[in-house]
Amino acid sequence: MRFLFAHVLASLSLALGLFVASHAEAKTQLMPNTVQEVDGETVNELLSTFEQAEQAMQARDIEGIMALYSDDYLYHGLRKADIRKIWTRLFDQHKELESFHSFSVIRTLGGSGGKLTAEMTCTGVIWGTSTTTTLRTPIDSWYEEIHYLRKEHGRWRIIGHIGGESQPALQFGIAPHPLF
Repeated sequence: MRFLFAHVLASLSLALGLFVASHAEAKTQLMPNTVQEVDGETVNELLSTFEQAEQAMQARDIEGIMALYSDDYLYHGLRKADIRKIWTRLFDQHKELESFHSFSVIRTLGGSGGKLTAEMTCTGVIWGTSTTTTLRTPIDSWYEEIHYLRKEHGRWRIIGHIGGESQPALQFGIAPHPLF
């Protein structure tokens, strides 16, 4: 009887572990009809960047998050230092942060100064639990937003806008998507 109980407990632990592992991997995914104009290794590297962001976000690791941004980051006038402030505030105001990224297009472009740039069309969300109200709420969401990443020092980093030029400020009612 003791052996049977131990066997059942081990089986349940394995099943739960597989469920959790497969659930975590599903947070960054390719759509079934993803336009993929890059090789498999590049896709894996790019997806790994977002998986690293997820891990750092869940660990509340501001340095881990910031390591994923280019020093040249620029998006609607926001620079890397501004993004640090936003993430710090999010960590202060929310717990249990999670994200979901679903990619529909992945391609690379020749970048300025010969730097390789990736363009990833993404639909996704970041949500978390408020530390003041304990409500689970969406913090940021986007539909077919293009994430731009540049290969710098052997690692893909989020750059904001392609070419480093900031677009004009958005009108009221249109939220920018600065985090990824």
